[in-house]
Amino acid sequence: MPSTRPPSADAQARLLLLIDVFSETKASKGIEGRMKLAKLDFLLRYPDRFNTLMAVRRPNVDVGDNPWLTGTIEQSMIRYRYGPWDPAYYALLGALTGKGLIEPKHEDAIATYCTTPAGHHVAQALAESESWRPVRDRAVLLRRHFNLSGVTLKNLIYETFPDIVEADWGTHL
Repeated sequence: MPSTRPPSADAQARLLLLIDVFSETKASKGIEGRMKLAKLDFLLRYPDRFNTLMAVRRPNVDVGDNPWLTGTIEQSMIRYRYGPWDPAYYALLGALTGKGLIEPKHEDAIATYCTTPAGHHVAQALAESESWRPVRDRAVLLRRHFNLSGVTLKNLIYETFPDIVEADWGTHL
């Protein structure tokens, strides 16, 4: 069931930073598809899963600091048809679009999300803060090592974490 709570400012900031990192290179269009966005956000929100996947794919890469100092996840994701998903994405993406911070583009039935100039400015300001810098740093690692298609990311997550595949739909991860 979709969340009845409004999208939190922290969740909006996290997604804005993630989208901005994938929007800032000249060759990048942003994040192509909600499936890719969800899988990247899963790796951002769940540092233990990120660390495990990095150890499998890039064992000699320094993963940096855990971006979540408390170790708690603000809102857990659920197991859905194509892996980890958060029903709040629609509200979060709508809020960021409505504020003029991201711009969705639709090509061949795939939504691509990129930051607007205003969104990039806000993301830069967030990244300069001590509390959000580790989140941006982790997003940079995601772009560098996991800039794959949504389907490839889903398959990688399923291969590495069989507990997600075995979880019932709607189960909190």
